Amino acid sequence: MPLPEANTRHVFFTGKGGVGKTSLSCAVGLALADKGMRVLIVSTDPASNLDEVLGVPLCGSPTAVPGAPGLFALNIDPDATAAAYRERMVGPYRGILPEAAIRSMEEQFSGACTVEIAAFDEFSKLIGDPSATADFDRAIFDTAPTGHTLRLLTLPSAWDEFIATSTGGASCLGPLAGLEKQKALYAATVQRLSDPGETTVVLVARPEGSALREAERTRDELSELGVSNIRVAFNGIFATEETGDAVANAMARKASSALASMPSGLASLPSVRIPFVPRGTVGLDALRSLGRPFDRDSFEPQAPAEAPFALPPGLGSLIDGMASRGRGVVMTMGKGGVGKTTVAAAVALALAKRGYPVVLSTTDPAAHVSDAVGEVVPGLVVERIDPSAEVEKYTSEVLAQAGRKLDAAGRAMLEEDLRSPCTEEIAVFRAFANTVDRGRDGFVVLDTAPTGHTILLLDAAEAYHREVSRTQGDLPEAVRELLPRLRDPDFTRVLVVTLAEATPVHEAERLEEDLRRAGIKPWAWVINQAMLASGTSDPVLAEKGRSELPFIREVNGRSARCALIPWLVKDPVGQEGLAGALGTQGS
Repeated sequence: MPLPEANTRHVFFTGKGGVGKTSLSCAVGLALADKGMRVLIVSTDPASNLDEVLGVPLCGSPTAVPGAPGLFALNIDPDATAAAYRERMVGPYRGILPEAAIRSMEEQFSGACTVEIAAFDEFSKLIGDPSATADFDRAIFDTAPTGHTLRLLTLPSAWDEFIATSTGGASCLGPLAGLEKQKALYAATVQRLSDPGETTVVLVARPEGSALREAERTRDELSELGVSNIRVAFNGIFATEETGDAVANAMARKASSALASMPSGLASLPSVRIPFVPRGTVGLDALRSLGRPFDRDSFEPQAPAEAPFALPPGLGSLIDGMASRGRGVVMTMGKGGVGKTTVAAAVALALAKRGYPVVLSTTDPAAHVSDAVGEVVPGLVVERIDPSAEVEKYTSEVLAQAGRKLDAAGRAMLEEDLRSPCTEEIAVFRAFANTVDRGRDGFVVLDTAPTGHTILLLDAAEAYHREVSRTQGDLPEAVRELLPRLRDPDFTRVLVVTLAEATPVHEAERLEEDLRRAGIKPWAWVINQAMLASGTSDPVLAEKGRSELPFIREVNGRSARCALIPWLVKDPVGQEGLAGALGTQGS
């Protein structure tokens, strides 16, 4: 099979969650290492699964991958980098300032802003400082899902501009003198990202309408950032002759139709097409197989796969429990690409059809909840937390309140501080708190961003909650009450969404542990797109169904409440399609 080319020193793999970025970046890195190159694979995803795919525990420094001479990998760990950044800022004052002042400084550096800039610093070193990757022929970046990646790629310019125009001497991240030292690094990062001889960006997309539309939006935004060397990898293309198998026919038709009607900008890019692989891509043997020709005839015709145990009921089985109090918040969480948006839209639709007022919203920067719902439904309001709009709203509020009594110089400093890229994090967090607050009067169904981004959002809630407990400051009630509401199982029901595959299940298990540490107990698990329950007898798809068995058993035994959605012949879009996801009509 053709793998994407990696002819430049830096290669980025990006795209919608669940499209196969990690598998392809690792397969390309391994293929280059097998040819004698020294290759470094870097994950910028806060919820990285690079360790599992490569079969080796990773840290923040290059680690050799056993069985692949020349191949190294590392994870940019947000928590570790934030701790190091915090100590770099606070350490010089230990033993000089009173202990209370030191604690106050540490608290200042405990929010999402610090996590973001610290992770970004590590990323910038790998791109902007040639000595950081001098031992390697290629640096391959396995990035977080699209919205988070675009935020990361805009930060070099944003921080460079902020530092260049700032005169106040300080920011929410500490003295600007410290950031000024990074200015040359940020400028070099911007230059290398936009140099087609230095950097290639590979957009990875499944042959699905939503993934292709998001890839086109990403292509457009990357072009605006000055990134021109863009390629596309169409991953997981299922093709077969028309047969009597309705699932196989539908899957092949969907892929063919999506590719035929893709946006023209995306269609104009250099591309490779990679077939659907029914088995997992964990481990070096599986990764090497991605570079070999795919032989459909090697799969023997068999009867439809069957489970030796009772499968969980459909998603509709959970609705009574969610509706019991008549109000509250439902949040879908999980790895990118597992179908959180579909599950959120199906739940919102079911609650609205019962006559409840429902707000369906999202914290995902690459949201498409309105596409999932389709036509307007009485009682259902569809929104999204738009970062740009929230920044404008938050800035206006702060200037109207805090800037009211300031003189011209003071107001100028406040306006300068509000231009900081950190303002977006604060504004989005405030909007998230306000959305959750609306669960007092009806239902709010929140489709959250992929795991790592969601955890950063909840970490911000924890940091704000600590600050409120310490100071009882003048914060809006929605912000003060956010964490208690998320921790209240009668107010917030968290649905952990997964696929019946190794990486999504294991990442969901880590997510559940993170939530429990934050005092939030998941209410139910949802297994989405189960080929095992589709009824297919196609040899390749039946093999896929059999590979799901251990993961369905694992999830079913882990949660007191579990629902399963089969792979659906009709797309789960609009009222009719979402009814299929609820199990109220056949697949």
